[in-house]
Amino acid sequence: MRWMLLCAGAALLFAPMSVMAQDQAAAPAPAPTAPQAKLPSPIPLELFARLPFMEGPELSPNGSKIATRLAVNGIQRLAIIPLDDFKKTKQLSAGDADLNDWTWVNDDWLVAKVGAISSVQGSEWYIRRAIGISADGKATQILGKTTAAQNADDLLWIASDGSPNVLLSMQTSIYSDDLGFWPEVLRFDVSTGKSKRVVNPVTQVFDWYADGTGTVRMGIAYDDDRRSSRLLYRDNADASFRTVVKARGKDATLGNVPAMFLPEPGKAIAYDDPDGFDAVYDLDLASLKTGSKLFGVAGYDIDNLITGAGGTKMIGARYIDTRPHTHWFDPVLAKVQADLDKAVGTRQALITSWSRDFSLLIVYVGGADRPGAYYLYRPDEGVMHVLAKVNEDLGNDALSPVRTIRYKARDGLEIQAVLTTPKGASAKNLPLILMPHGGPFARDDESWDWWAQFLASRGYVVLQPNYRGSSGFGNSFAEKGRGQWGLAMQDDLTDAVKWAVGEGIADAKRVCIVGGSYGGYAAFRAAQRDKGVYRCAVSYAGVSDMSAMVRYDGNFLNAGRRKDWLRAQAPDLKAVSPVNYAADFSIPILIMHGKADRVVPVKQSREMVEKLKAAGKPYRYVEQPKGDHHFSEEADRVQWLKELEAFLKENNPA
Repeated sequence: MRWMLLCAGAALLFAPMSVMAQDQAAAPAPAPTAPQAKLPSPIPLELFARLPFMEGPELSPNGSKIATRLAVNGIQRLAIIPLDDFKKTKQLSAGDADLNDWTWVNDDWLVAKVGAISSVQGSEWYIRRAIGISADGKATQILGKTTAAQNADDLLWIASDGSPNVLLSMQTSIYSDDLGFWPEVLRFDVSTGKSKRVVNPVTQVFDWYADGTGTVRMGIAYDDDRRSSRLLYRDNADASFRTVVKARGKDATLGNVPAMFLPEPGKAIAYDDPDGFDAVYDLDLASLKTGSKLFGVAGYDIDNLITGAGGTKMIGARYIDTRPHTHWFDPVLAKVQADLDKAVGTRQALITSWSRDFSLLIVYVGGADRPGAYYLYRPDEGVMHVLAKVNEDLGNDALSPVRTIRYKARDGLEIQAVLTTPKGASAKNLPLILMPHGGPFARDDESWDWWAQFLASRGYVVLQPNYRGSSGFGNSFAEKGRGQWGLAMQDDLTDAVKWAVGEGIADAKRVCIVGGSYGGYAAFRAAQRDKGVYRCAVSYAGVSDMSAMVRYDGNFLNAGRRKDWLRAQAPDLKAVSPVNYAADFSIPILIMHGKADRVVPVKQSREMVEKLKAAGKPYRYVEQPKGDHHFSEEADRVQWLKELEAFLKENNPA
């Protein structure tokens, strides 16, 4: 895995936009510095298929540089951008490896996490590494280069004093009967690659956690054979780890586990759900009992915390109701967020990165109807400067409108869904695409969705139900999906179609279901089970055989826990596996899958195709040789939309 410096320079923008008047008067919404060229009609599908030009930009501590993922000529690369001279941008490639994450260590060094498939003793393994990269892009250090085994990218802590030091948890053996199979924790100097072990490996402990001072405070041990867990804890670096709580059984949990450690002795912050929704609470480390509720949102779960002061202070929390939000505990940032919200109107403004002193921020401004752009913003200046548009070709003008609706399932459960209607069209008697999300423990919201916007541009109304079992809506809602794959979860989809038809939005005779991953499973199941509801179906990387997925997941570490989860998704896996009922398929189906998919193996689609062929059912199958589960290459995205458009034109024309 060798990093290669490719070129300098990037297609970045830098134009000012007013956010708030300097006298703190009402904030005018920013307007483009130049009119956007009118998009052709219909918009070429290649424009929707563009990889995001910029993803995850992160400011260096002093705010002088940005590390980000850029898509150049359809390929994603890591870029280091000096803000004083964009022409000196460095673009680096890890070849065929995945760029999984990146973060600054200090102003001179950052760490990138990469992963790649490698042959190990005749089997394909996914190998993970952490690589130190100098800010000028000229030097790299593979951390644990000569000692790391399969997983060596678990970054626990980054020094806040400006030194190039980090804590990294890594395996040193691939053999489960070696102690080195269980990760040890090392303190690395990322500029030299030199390290010192600070925590020895402990049998069955795969996950370690550190506080803001760089002390490893907690480890979680798991025994898959016994389905048992232990929480190991210590108060400081001089103390020994001790087991403070145990749990055993398929559904047993360790209870209130710290989400972050506070500087005060014996204090931490944790998630808890006594009201049925994940919220943030004080945690006493001696008793592991929660105290006062610090923040929560009625009807929705908190997604994650934002920390500052070197990981010792909670400064914000992120959540989604109908769209993403950030609640800032820091009053200065709360005021900045309020100013930004006023400036962007109906669009979304999310502060995504900041310098150490918060004098410079990166702000994403976009919405469900446009891909958006990243801005540089200095609160003292009160002006946003365009850094880069996410999709230069589509720009920032509003495309098809998106809103959240709610409908009742047949058992009375209220379900939230996202509705996208074609721009300029009356939402009456339109052809409908029912598009369930993957996961299934995931959700859709009012954020940019290139599938939905593409389909709406072709004249379809798109409905994305957050069926029971989706995440973010509390534990009771999630639990209602337990054991309901292909059953009540599938009923929620047909009930969504019924709602859209009943509202006069959709034509009952022109409905197609399109989905990926679990959504692909739902498309298979709909074609097999729900005769008369849909006119056609499209599955991307869908599961067709639940029992085969149980066997596939048995190849991985702690497979027992994963297999337990899969077996609990339906009372009878065979009965809800479409591969067993090819003769029942009643509509044409488009099936696509990536050969390199490591989440849902391509065999799931291949076997479904063989069964449909034998049963004489209409289908089209397209396999993408380099395709993964996440459309990492632009060429695969283009092919997907071309196939989707052609199939729908033939089977459910708009």
